[in-house]
Amino acid sequence: MLDKVTAPLERYMDLLSTRQKLATANIANADTPGYKAQDIDFQFEFTTLTQGQQPQIIQTPGLTTKADGNNVDVDREARMLAENAMRFNVASTLVRGQLKSIQAAISGGGS
Repeated sequence: MLDKVTAPLERYMDLLSTRQKLATANIANADTPGYKAQDIDFQFEFTTLTQGQQPQIIQTPGLTTKADGNNVDVDREARMLAENAMRFNVASTLVRGQLKSIQAAISGGGS
């Protein structure tokens, strides 16, 4: 029963974690010649892949490549980190709410 309630949110949070790691790697390599920014197609991964599969990492399309071959846009990555943090906070709040509802049902509905 608990898996049915939390599985989609768990998958969502796993994808957020993967995206967070990619964004931090992109920022860490912002000055590495030839480095290409990486990301995931978040919407595609969330709607089509089943739990347990690793998301497909792609090169971020549409970024301007500098003379050294690097295409990391630090402002974009920082924005993505902030957005990711907000999404993660919302998802964890939803999970806590669902778990509290289950706990209330188990204990007879009283709080």
